[in-house]
Amino acid sequence: MALSKSWSSDATAVTRKKYFTIAEANRALPLVRRIVEDLVRTHEDASTLHNQLEHRLPVKQRDEIQNALERAVDRLGDLIDELKSIGCDLKDYRTGLIDFVGRHDGRDIFLCWKLGEASIEYWHEIHTGFSGRQPVSELVSE
Repeated sequence: MALSKSWSSDATAVTRKKYFTIAEANRALPLVRRIVEDLVRTHEDASTLHNQLEHRLPVKQRDEIQNALERAVDRLGDLIDELKSIGCDLKDYRTGLIDFVGRHDGRDIFLCWKLGEASIEYWHEIHTGFSGRQPVSELVSE
């Protein structure tokens, strides 16, 4: 079971029309940060539980670990649903990478944030991903 692939996001799947300005995305960050902190921690827990299942274990212990893993995976789904209800997408479970859809020069872009960053400091084109991050200072003032 590949936990990091369970709910993979695809940049081509951007179909919703909720657009964020930099200011709106920054206002959402306190809630997003709390959700992402829980999500990263829950993903770590689920990965640890999954790894434990790789070992030969007594049936009772294996069942307990399996049940705990299922609860963690369900929790991950709930947390991702919370992010989607806000209007942002999880891009990486381990680093807590999030994208908000924005607009620039008549096209969709991603306003990019990663757990540990104080605010929305970067953006990138839909097709470039994290490696194409550029400072938001390069965007025309909103």
